[in-house]
Amino acid sequence: MNLLFKLFVESGASLHKFDLYFSDIDITPEIFYSLGRNEQFFSRLQDLSLDLKPDLTTETATALLKILTKNATKISTLKLEGFYPDYEPELFHALICIIKSQEQLRQFSLIGGEEFPSEFHGVFSALESQKKSLQEILITCCACSTEFKVLTNCKNLEILSIEYCDNENILEASINTLKVNNWRIDASNIIQILQKSGKLLQRLSLVSEDEPIQEEPLLLETLKSFCPNITYLSIVRTGFSTQFQELIGNLQKLQFLTLWDDDEIIADEQVMQFAKLLPLTLQYLDLNYSCLESYIDILLNNCSAPLKYLLVNRLCDEKKAKALTEFCIRIKTLNYVAVCVDLDDNIKKKVEEYVTLMPYDRVVVNC
Repeated sequence: MNLLFKLFVESGASLHKFDLYFSDIDITPEIFYSLGRNEQFFSRLQDLSLDLKPDLTTETATALLKILTKNATKISTLKLEGFYPDYEPELFHALICIIKSQEQLRQFSLIGGEEFPSEFHGVFSALESQKKSLQEILITCCACSTEFKVLTNCKNLEILSIEYCDNENILEASINTLKVNNWRIDASNIIQILQKSGKLLQRLSLVSEDEPIQEEPLLLETLKSFCPNITYLSIVRTGFSTQFQELIGNLQKLQFLTLWDDDEIIADEQVMQFAKLLPLTLQYLDLNYSCLESYIDILLNNCSAPLKYLLVNRLCDEKKAKALTEFCIRIKTLNYVAVCVDLDDNIKKKVEEYVTLMPYDRVVVNC
């Protein structure tokens, strides 16, 4: 492998993307010498992913990072995966240097190892040097520390993704897009981000995988009071409360709505009221994992939103299919319906006179 790599380096090639798994390689001194002489190899590198295994050889990793720091200064996307808090100081210093050496770093990802790191030894705070260019940050499997307060200074930051992290309440940023995935979301930990983002926030995805969202009333009230400009909203495990319906009615710029909730028995009157509250800007409605799907006929019969995309799990009877076709005739905007379960042939034939049926995964829109 070293010989092949050496030939590649010396061929005059220039990399644009480089994914490196340190534990899988043993770089010889000859390769380091070749990399040092052929500066063009990394000179156009834009996308760098480093998998920092706990058993990596610090000397090898540090030597390669020094070459990257010198020769690869145009990286726009940097991903550090498998981050552990117990590396040698030399490695942390090398990581800091490569961050600071970039001319315009736009995307940064930090993915913790099995130990769920809470100490970052200056690596995250080094993003201060990129505060004018950073646009997107992903943090996964970490316990957020005071270093993360550097996000406050990233004035052009647009997207913040937080996955399976603790201490999110320490994060402060004003952003356009917020994505939070966790086993259980405590809304009180993200309120400060929502308030600080305020009218700037346009896209919000909250996925609470194992339990309902904690402090949900606080979340809904904050969104209603501070974030009126949301155009994309996806919430997993939220109740179908009056407060939630009021929020949806208040989001007068909403275009994409995805609801995932536990099975819940809802009064027909509630469904009718909710349908009438749907904003006239709404174009995309995903009810594939929502209890509302069972009431799709009532919802469509009372909906005036100009939907273009409707995503459901099934259309299992003539009553629901009839409501769908009547909605198409009345509103005249619906183009695509995504159904996960195969339709009865007769229902399918009737529905296809008015809309195009598509597989769910070809229509679904993620945040």
